[in-house]
Amino acid sequence: MNGTNSRFMHFSYLPMSLRLVYSMTLLVLGVGYLFAMIQVYAVHSGRDGKPGISAEDLRVAYHGSSGGTKLESALNGPMQGMLPPAERQVILGWVASGASQAGYEKTVKPIMDNHCIACHNGADPSKPNLTSFEGVSKVVTKDNGMSLPTLVRVSHIHLFGITFIFFIVSSIFVHAYIRPLWVKCVVIAFPFLTILMDITSWYLTKLIPGFAWMLIVSGVLMGLSFTIQWATSMYQMWFYKPSAELEECGGVLPVFGERSVCQPS
Repeated sequence: MNGTNSRFMHFSYLPMSLRLVYSMTLLVLGVGYLFAMIQVYAVHSGRDGKPGISAEDLRVAYHGSSGGTKLESALNGPMQGMLPPAERQVILGWVASGASQAGYEKTVKPIMDNHCIACHNGADPSKPNLTSFEGVSKVVTKDNGMSLPTLVRVSHIHLFGITFIFFIVSSIFVHAYIRPLWVKCVVIAFPFLTILMDITSWYLTKLIPGFAWMLIVSGVLMGLSFTIQWATSMYQMWFYKPSAELEECGGVLPVFGERSVCQPS
């Protein structure tokens, strides 16, 4: 295939200003991805009552707990740091003792008034209303994990958002020099496939808890794909010495085929 549309230009031959745009974009996205991983850990860790994050935590988050309640899962997981340990244990003890209204009024309501109702006051319909015993009673029920409406809502946000991130990262990565060419194509396509794998694993885990391991595998593969593209792009932009083939062709190589001979303009 001839013509400029059949070629790519290596980072080394791009203008300094464009490389700076690419680098700053990757830098911000890299920090954002790191915080996203911290958020995943904070939201899911401890749901099984044990420190750290495991497949069991993910099973509880998506499929539900076999014996616990929604309130216990939240207090052992994402809401664990929102209460002092002693007060958290008071609420967990109240749930374990039967979650009576008298116990709520005496010991639980003051704690929730001080720490919880600033966010759980009914203003946000996506969050439980914890301003009354009736509202709290709704979360002292069997934890069935994420509801299907919640999964659907999060799915479209995840699909659009993460796809856009990898579109940007891959659009930068196409300027990298990788041979054989099929390896580069696999690296570009792989993260988009892991996004679909990740979303699919949510619904499978909701139905069959054993698929929680699929969540972990898809997350690891997605992170690995991001890291490979990010690190390769940053390295080749600033530290890579162009190969003989690149030097011979002035940084512009045919996209298709494995030929090392430059095609005429």
